[in-house]
Amino acid sequence: MQIIRSIAQLRAWRKTAGRLAFVPTMGNLHAGHLALVEAARQHADKVVVSIFVNRLQFGQGEDFDAYPRTFEADCAKLEAAGVDVLFFPDERELYPRIKQDFNVEPPHIQNELCGAFRPGHFRGVATVVSKLFNIVQADVACFGKKDFQQLHVIRAMVDDLNMPIEIVPVDTGRAEDGLALSSRNGYLSAEERAEAPRLYRHLSAIRDALLAGDNRYAVLEKAAADDLAAHGWRVDYIEVRQADTLEVAHAGEPRLVVLAAARLGRTRLIDNIEVTR
Repeated sequence: MQIIRSIAQLRAWRKTAGRLAFVPTMGNLHAGHLALVEAARQHADKVVVSIFVNRLQFGQGEDFDAYPRTFEADCAKLEAAGVDVLFFPDERELYPRIKQDFNVEPPHIQNELCGAFRPGHFRGVATVVSKLFNIVQADVACFGKKDFQQLHVIRAMVDDLNMPIEIVPVDTGRAEDGLALSSRNGYLSAEERAEAPRLYRHLSAIRDALLAGDNRYAVLEKAAADDLAAHGWRVDYIEVRQADTLEVAHAGEPRLVVLAAARLGRTRLIDNIEVTR
């Protein structure tokens, strides 16, 4: 695996790379990231993974400096997974003026769901991903469905701005007890880790109710939130939304997604389940 740190060197390499798939990450890699790499390998001749901890998507109270950096372990995992190039720029390479004067501004959905609790987060995501797409010039990029709102924002950005890249969604990787794989799981204590699958169980129960024809979205959401709160969680939201647009869902819609974000101790967990009925 080749490690490239400069934009110029990556662009020179890309000229002879053939069909290229891209997986952007912030490092601290786990099995979910490696599933994205495996999906990428199915869609292209070469695979590029980036590791860049993006300051722009960290909000007030979110510690950018404390985000885990595990470069050596990440390199070993990526090399074993058959990645061709790791793009590992420093901050000045990607943001030469440090302050980013031009940003990609998503529509109103950036201020809902996770965006209501992390102001500016999706602006930071859209801006850095658009920069990486321009730099890497891949044919395909793979994103996990666990970050469902992020996936929606990126797909919409690609469509609206006519970016010549195909976005491939990859199913959420899960532990045996259902917990969605996430870098944040490492923050959980042993007791919290045992409690964490409760979130997925509630999403699954709401899915089952929806498939049985229950359209009482607010009732289902409140029952799940109340039970989580009773077990020590601080719930940001549990919501049933329209899967294709993430707009508020109405009774009888055939494609839905149940999304949730909640804090267990100091760890904020997110998850979702799609429902087609």
